[in-house]
Amino acid sequence: MNYHSLGTTGIKVSPLCLGAMMFGAWGNPDHDDSVRIIHRALDAGINFIDTADVYSAGESEVIVGKALASIDRSRVVLATKVHGTMGDDPNAQGNSRRWIMAECENSLRRLGTDYIDLYQIHRPDESVDIDETLGALSDLVHAGKIRNFGSSTFPAHQIVEAQWVAQRRGRERFMTEQPPYSMLVRGIERDVLPVAQQYGMGVLPWSPLAGGWLSGRFGVGQDNTSRRAARIPGRYDLSLPANQVKLEAVTKLAALAAENSLTLIDMAIAFVLEHPAVSSAIIGPRTMDQLESQLGASDVRLTREIMDAIDAIVPPGTNVNNEDAGWTPPSLTTPRRRRRHAL
Repeated sequence: MNYHSLGTTGIKVSPLCLGAMMFGAWGNPDHDDSVRIIHRALDAGINFIDTADVYSAGESEVIVGKALASIDRSRVVLATKVHGTMGDDPNAQGNSRRWIMAECENSLRRLGTDYIDLYQIHRPDESVDIDETLGALSDLVHAGKIRNFGSSTFPAHQIVEAQWVAQRRGRERFMTEQPPYSMLVRGIERDVLPVAQQYGMGVLPWSPLAGGWLSGRFGVGQDNTSRRAARIPGRYDLSLPANQVKLEAVTKLAALAAENSLTLIDMAIAFVLEHPAVSSAIIGPRTMDQLESQLGASDVRLTREIMDAIDAIVPPGTNVNNEDAGWTPPSLTTPRRRRRHAL
């Protein structure tokens, strides 16, 4: 396996990163089976694992910790995240110094390790000054609790702001960004990816299979359903026009893959890895079969003709359904931020 540089951190990572969101109650509740999947990925050459505190309320981190307990921890690049709500305490969430410092200790305990290679802020938090967040993360670096830190699903302007604040205040800086990116979700090509390249940040796209839409389960003659449909209908409800357009695009992409003797999975992951800003694409298998179906994608190279054909189906810089962007700023979700006289 050819390893890639994680931005300018000096760390080498496999082109595929094993995402652990599906290990635990959200996906595969069998801890032993999940550990076997993790070990199989490591045996296949993957050296990068990404999880988060919020995944199954910490259970995913516990499972990853069990898997790491029986191997050489130093050979694994371990990433996790903080931000999401953990319980009913109103302070057990967000990007405050108070929560980051406390939750880092909780993650270290669940993971059974004394350091985290990459600690990521899972989403923006407009209620917290970015300097407060960067200060806490910098202190964790200086204490040896984390090696590097990054952002996830941040808009380009907030990535730039964080870089400038770090420089002006003498803080450590975000070294990576983890955005949504796939053949169906290409909005970050307009700004996030160029900005990441400008600042030498590693990019770790999540959901290269677009939440299962590019797994082969959608299209003509398929069930066109997902286990996540009830939880996030905006991304799966086929009565919505945006999802009908998405289904049409998937059908065309599946045909393109078949014409070129590729699986749709291989084409989807290879597409994400083709972008020069991308360090590693996060795959999120729930079962061993799903893992096996994705392991070969890093060896696939797409021709210019295939890339041009993908561009013709989903133009560069566009999201087929904006619900797939991963985060909507309060300036859009809160009416009083958009309407002078809104109650």
